[in-house]
Amino acid sequence: MPQGRVLVIEDSAETQQLLAELVLEPNDYQIITALDGEEGVRLAVEEQPDLIILDMKLPKMDGLEVLQALRQQDVDIPTIFTTVHESPELVVQAFRLGAHDYVMKPFGPAEMLRAIQRALSATRLVEERDQLMQQLLDANQQLERQLQELNAIYTIGRSVTSVLDLNRVLNRVVEAAVYVADAEEGLLLLLDNGKDELYLRAAKNVDEKVARNLRVRVDDSVAGRAIKSNRPVLVTGEHAKVITGYLVQALLYLPLQVPDRGVIGVLGVINRQKESSFSEKDIFLLSALADYAAVAIENARLFESAEIERAKLEAVLRQTQDAIIIVDEDNTIRLCNAAARTVLDLSEEAAIQEMVAEDIPNQVLRESFSQAQQTGQIIHTEIPLRDGRTFNAQLTPIKGVGCVLMMQDITHLKELDRVRSEFVANVSHDLRTPLTTIQGYVELLPRVGPVNERQQEFIQCVHESMQTITELINSLLDIDRIESGLALEMAPHDLVQVIEEAVRDLRPQAEKKMQDLRWDPSQTLPLVRCNPRRLRQVMDNLIGNAIKYTQESGWVAVSATEDTGHVVVHVTDNGIGIPLAQQPYIFDKFYRVESDETIGVVGSGLGLAIVKTVIEKHNGRIWVESKPGKGSTFSFVLPALPA
Repeated sequence: MPQGRVLVIEDSAETQQLLAELVLEPNDYQIITALDGEEGVRLAVEEQPDLIILDMKLPKMDGLEVLQALRQQDVDIPTIFTTVHESPELVVQAFRLGAHDYVMKPFGPAEMLRAIQRALSATRLVEERDQLMQQLLDANQQLERQLQELNAIYTIGRSVTSVLDLNRVLNRVVEAAVYVADAEEGLLLLLDNGKDELYLRAAKNVDEKVARNLRVRVDDSVAGRAIKSNRPVLVTGEHAKVITGYLVQALLYLPLQVPDRGVIGVLGVINRQKESSFSEKDIFLLSALADYAAVAIENARLFESAEIERAKLEAVLRQTQDAIIIVDEDNTIRLCNAAARTVLDLSEEAAIQEMVAEDIPNQVLRESFSQAQQTGQIIHTEIPLRDGRTFNAQLTPIKGVGCVLMMQDITHLKELDRVRSEFVANVSHDLRTPLTTIQGYVELLPRVGPVNERQQEFIQCVHESMQTITELINSLLDIDRIESGLALEMAPHDLVQVIEEAVRDLRPQAEKKMQDLRWDPSQTLPLVRCNPRRLRQVMDNLIGNAIKYTQESGWVAVSATEDTGHVVVHVTDNGIGIPLAQQPYIFDKFYRVESDETIGVVGSGLGLAIVKTVIEKHNGRIWVESKPGKGSTFSFVLPALPA
């Protein structure tokens, strides 16, 4: 295979022959010859040789004129010129016109061969350099294109998280899809589940008339195939025309999938005129854009849902008559509705972002907030206002949020309670007077004259009935005082001491029924803030009821434990138990369990109501677990004081 084609422009046929026989042909170069300058220029233009050997003295056109003519015709071929006289001016002028090397005549074959090899090597290096530069430029352009594609996808990703306008985000997604895939058109279709159709949500370069009414059936469309298969669908060429019924060269649809909701639509790109398909890289990049679109749609749906719920909450907070305040864990007010601002006489500006200690004027309320945050317990209290009204307040600590205050106006209830208390007190007083008189006359009856056994029995029945009525009156007055908050001075106290005293005093009553009253005070309990006399009343009621409703030779067990900042007390027996249907009512006033086992058991129906009221006044809770025939467990829990 020839190493190259060499044009020799030389007016000496002998020199041409020597070059051919001694230099070019032995080294596999193909020779082209010209005897004058004009012929040499023509052959150089027509044949485009790899190298020119040019003599400076030629007929018709000399060597410099040949170089000038080639330059004017943009022919860039490496040239070695030969000359008899070494003239610096000639050499410089020749190099300026594009010559690469020169050889002085006469020259030897080796010298000319070296010059030829130098010229061709330099040319090959230039060509390789140019090829490498072009490859580098192509690689840079490809990298720049990829960078622009990635930047477009990154921009869409940022839009999904920062822009709430769904139209803007989806339009950006479609524009990016058209750019990334170098497509002519782009569109985004969403699924209308009610009609089993896809409707156009965003488009790029789609005809406006087509876009306005575009709806696609899921059952018989390419987009529907992407929906059903949950995979990209690509159709090209004649196949695309047959499937779509439109003049398209290439069509690509990618499903939009949302977790827990499945496929909700498709992202598509179309080439109608360009005879180019879409590559695996296009599918990969467009899949990322489809995921972004799905996320944006789901975010918009969730945001809309949250806005609807927020609007509902705002309406509730605005319309409710209850005063509501929410403070964060730093005791800064975060929400204060209109009712709260009215009740506490706060301005709308001052009620937000202010500290509770600085903005809320009510001392009782400030102390309640402080107590709720310190103890982490729900606080129930009553808030008196300067205008004479009274509000019931509940402060609920919420981990990670702060504290929520709800207040209701109970002024009218307090007035009713006052009227009720006066009524109970008056009725009790009015009942005590005749009862005292009756009791006096009954006690005088034996002194008037002898009474027989039957009469003595009647007198005893009157005594017992009077005692029951007296206990009922005392219980009514007692529960009224407890509900009113009277005689409820609180102080730190050891609950174990209260339990032990109750067990000690009630043990004879249990022994009378041959019952085993158990109490193991081995565990040390934290102190509770309480009224010892009222808690003793609670224990007396619970243990007394257990003894009363447990058969002879049964057992009653009392226990107390500490549990996550609370003291829990259980009173358990193996007595008659309580039917499930009646358990919700046993703490109501005057309610008594009705069964065959309770016939003949005396009671006012106020004992458990008093217990419940006392426990709740101590910020505690009481409940019962019972099975008929197997026994009952009454339990209550009280907040423990920090050690």
